[in-house]
Amino acid sequence: MLSHDNAPRTRLVLLTLAAGTFGIGTTEFAISGLLPGIATEFGVSVTTAGWAATAYALGVFLGAPVLVLVGRRFERKRFLLALMALFVIGNLLTAFAPSFSLTLAGRVVASLTHAAFIGTGSIIASRAVPGHRRTSAIAFMFSGLTLATLIGTPVATWVSTEFSWRVSFLGISAIGLAVLAGILACVPSSRTDESFDLAAEVRALANPQLLLAMLVTVLGPAGFFTSITYIAPITMNATGTPESWIPVYMLVFGLGLFIGNILGGRLADRNLMGLLLGSLAVLTVTLLVFWLAAGSVVVTFAAVFLMAAAGFATVSPIQRLVMERAEAAGAPNLASSMNIGMFNLGNAVGAWLGGHMIGTGFGDSGPNLAGGLLAAGALAVGVLIRLRSGRPAAGRPPAGADPARSARG
Repeated sequence: MLSHDNAPRTRLVLLTLAAGTFGIGTTEFAISGLLPGIATEFGVSVTTAGWAATAYALGVFLGAPVLVLVGRRFERKRFLLALMALFVIGNLLTAFAPSFSLTLAGRVVASLTHAAFIGTGSIIASRAVPGHRRTSAIAFMFSGLTLATLIGTPVATWVSTEFSWRVSFLGISAIGLAVLAGILACVPSSRTDESFDLAAEVRALANPQLLLAMLVTVLGPAGFFTSITYIAPITMNATGTPESWIPVYMLVFGLGLFIGNILGGRLADRNLMGLLLGSLAVLTVTLLVFWLAAGSVVVTFAAVFLMAAAGFATVSPIQRLVMERAEAAGAPNLASSMNIGMFNLGNAVGAWLGGHMIGTGFGDSGPNLAGGLLAAGALAVGVLIRLRSGRPAAGRPPAGADPARSARG
């Protein structure tokens, strides 16, 4: 891989990976703003058009292990190229689909790239920098996802409103083509002697510490997605602000994601488990306070920002934690990509549970209670991981320690 003293080349690699996650994040998140146009063109309800989002989420979760197994014979750079080509094809199919069913097919094809690209990209990013900067490198790659909420989604929604949702997907396809060029020009080839041991990859998934880390991936994001998915009924009915304020809340949420991702990556390089447990504790308290005081506009704005910042501050540390556990077993590929699928599973769980809370009489602020309990569950699992590790958890192993042994904790 890269020489650690080749800083300009390293920056180009990380920028290319971040651009890839920006495109992936935009095609995932922007669909919410494109649904009205899709529904109108194909003569279906917005609820039915919502399958364009559901199909993508299911494709991410189910496609993660499949794509990694299919790509096990590929060298990592070639695998990234194949994945981004699939991303472009899927978005072009969506853009030119003559029917709603083919639109869904295009969404599924594009979704297959998601977990495998981010999982493989995480490995490349972490190996492109010295050991004490690995979480920061992963966080930089994940910054593409946060920028997708701040920039990509609003722009795609505006383009859909002014022109067509099809033009939005053409723009996303263009991002994919640019990333393809970046991978060709900037990402180095991995060692040809790196083998893919399927049995070892599967055995790694049975590692208790790895499974616990993946459980945090499900429960932590589920906490804040339970709340933000239902931000409209919470703010309109519980807080009492008008519908026109919702874009402002989403902007605050996006800023929280961006800042949380940056701080999480930097602080986790100093103390990974300390950052993880602290962020989950802040997320838990924030959501429970939001449940109790959703009628306050000030509390609502503060809670939206804090739950985004604290929630996303955990993403790159958890990804690194999973990678370390898997690499210690000599099998990082499957676990790294599946962990991204687990993140999306957490999103789906949160969205379902939030709706269930409202529908069963807990009120419009009920999703905040459910989110707080899920975050508390993630915190409890994190504490268990810390106790089982039996050592102070820092972002880097002690001097002279064996990295693989340290990763196992």
